[in-house]
Amino acid sequence: MNRSNVHLLDLPDEILLIILKNLNNIDVLYFLFDINNERLNILAQEYIFSNILKFVSIDNNSIIDRFCIDILPRIHHNVKCFAFDAVFMERILLATNYPNLTKLTIFHFQQEIVSNYFTNESSLRSIFQEQITNLTLINNDKNLDVAKVYTENVYVHILTFFKNLKKLSIMKPSVMLHPHLSLCYPPLSLCYLPLSLRYLPSTTFSSPILTHLYINVETLDDCFYLLDGRLRKLTTLCVNVYHMNTFSEGIHNMDQLLNLKCFSLKSSYPFQQYGKVVLLLRRMPNLEKLTLNISVYDRNRVIDVIDGTYVQHDILDYMPQLRSFIFYICTYVEPAALSYKLSSEDIQLTLTNIGLQHVTSMINDCDGVVDYVHGVRAACSIFSLPFKFNYLRDIGNNFPNIVFNYVTCLVIQDIIPFEHEFFMRIARSFPLLKHLCIRNRESQKLDSLMAFSSDNCQLHSIIEYPHLTILDIKFSHIDYVEQFLNETKTFIPYLTELEFSFIDYLEAVTKDFTREETRRNCAK
Repeated sequence: MNRSNVHLLDLPDEILLIILKNLNNIDVLYFLFDINNERLNILAQEYIFSNILKFVSIDNNSIIDRFCIDILPRIHHNVKCFAFDAVFMERILLATNYPNLTKLTIFHFQQEIVSNYFTNESSLRSIFQEQITNLTLINNDKNLDVAKVYTENVYVHILTFFKNLKKLSIMKPSVMLHPHLSLCYPPLSLCYLPLSLRYLPSTTFSSPILTHLYINVETLDDCFYLLDGRLRKLTTLCVNVYHMNTFSEGIHNMDQLLNLKCFSLKSSYPFQQYGKVVLLLRRMPNLEKLTLNISVYDRNRVIDVIDGTYVQHDILDYMPQLRSFIFYICTYVEPAALSYKLSSEDIQLTLTNIGLQHVTSMINDCDGVVDYVHGVRAACSIFSLPFKFNYLRDIGNNFPNIVFNYVTCLVIQDIIPFEHEFFMRIARSFPLLKHLCIRNRESQKLDSLMAFSSDNCQLHSIIEYPHLTILDIKFSHIDYVEQFLNETKTFIPYLTELEFSFIDYLEAVTKDFTREETRRNCAK
C-alpha cells in the first residue's frame, strides 16, 4: 500500500483512540465535538475525553464561551474532575449541573476566593460543600498577613467550609523563584504563607474525614500539631517545613500513628532538630512509603555523619511495613573535629549493608555560612536513586556520575576551582536545569590565563544549557562570569535573569557591554 494514500480516517477506532488519548481533552472536544464527521464526533464523546477537563493556560475567551454554552451542558454527567484558572471558575461551574463532579484544581488561587466563593451565600456553595471530596489549590497569593492570620482566614476556613473534603493539597506553581531573591536560598523559602498552628487552639484545622493532606507548614512544631489527633483519619501527610529549628518545649501528643501509611517531610535549610524528626518518625509503625529531604548540622557539638547505620537504627527499625523509601539526607560536619577520615565509599557501604541497593553518597567541602556561622564544612550526603527531588544544593567537583533528571534548581560550591570540564559534567548530569547558583571564590586555572585575551581561540567545546533561565554568580570569582557569558565557552539561549555582586565584573567580562562574544547570552 502507498503510505501517502493513508488518511487519519482510514485507521481503525482502536488506533484513533490511542492517538486522541495523547492530546489534551479540551482540544479533542473543542475541535471534534459536533464535527461534520459522525465517526470522529462519536469518538470525541467517549467518556475518557470528558471525565477530566483541564482549562489551563487558555487565553482565548471564545474557547470558554463555546464550552460553557454548547459542550459542557451535553457532557455534564461525565465530568468528575475540573482544573481551571480561578478567573474561569464561576462561569464553568454555573454553566450546568455536574452530578458526578468530586475533584477540583484551582490555579492562581488567592485569599479573595475564600471570601467571595467559600461562603454560605455563594452560588457555588452546594458544589463545594456537598460534592467536592478532593481539592487542590495552586496558590498565587501575595498576601502580607502573618502566618497565624492567614491560617485562620484561609486554611482553617477551607477545612471547615468543605464538609466532605477527604483530600486537600495547597501548593505553589511548580518551581518558581522570586526575581529579587537569590537562588542560593531554596525555592521552599519563597512560597506563600505557610500553615501555622502554634498559637491556635488544638481544635483548629481539624477534620474527622480528611485522609490526604499536602501542605507547607511554618515550623517543625506544626508537623506535631497536625499529628496530635485533630486529623485522626489521616493516611497520607506530605509537608514542606520552613523553619525546622523552631521547636517549642511544649508537650506534644506522642501516640502511635497507626493509620498513617504515607509520609513526606522536606526542608531546604540545614537544621539541628534531627532528634525531633526521629521521634516523629518512630510514631509511624504502619508506614508503607516514606520520603525525606533534610539537611542536618549541629554548631554546638560534633555530630556524626548520618549514614546507613543511623538510618537503620533511627528510622527503619521502627517501620516494619515500609515498602518505599525515597530520601536525601545531608550532614554538615567539621572534618577536623571528626575522629575518623571521611570516605564516600565507606558511607555507601553502610547503606548497602542494611539492604538499600539503589543508593549513593557524596562528600563535598563547602566554604559558607550555616546558621550565621562561617567556616569550611564537609557536606556528606546519602540519597536514593533515581534522585526524585527538584532541588539540590552544595555539590562540588566530586559528585557521582549519574543523571539527575528531576533537578531544576542547583547550588554548586567548592573550595577548589570549577573548571570547564566540570560544567560540561553539570550540563550532562542535569539536563533540565533551570536555575543555577555558583558559589566559588577560586580562580579557574587554565581558563583564567586565557580570559578576555583571545576570544577566537577555541580551547574547549561549547557547553549548552538549553533550559537555564536564572544564573546566580554573586558569590563567585570573575572567571565564572566569563565562563557563562562568553558564548565560545557556554551557550545559554534562554537566560533571562543574571544575579551578580560587582558591576565591575560584568563590565570587565563584557568590555563595557561591547564584546560580541557575550552579546548572545545576555540578549534576553
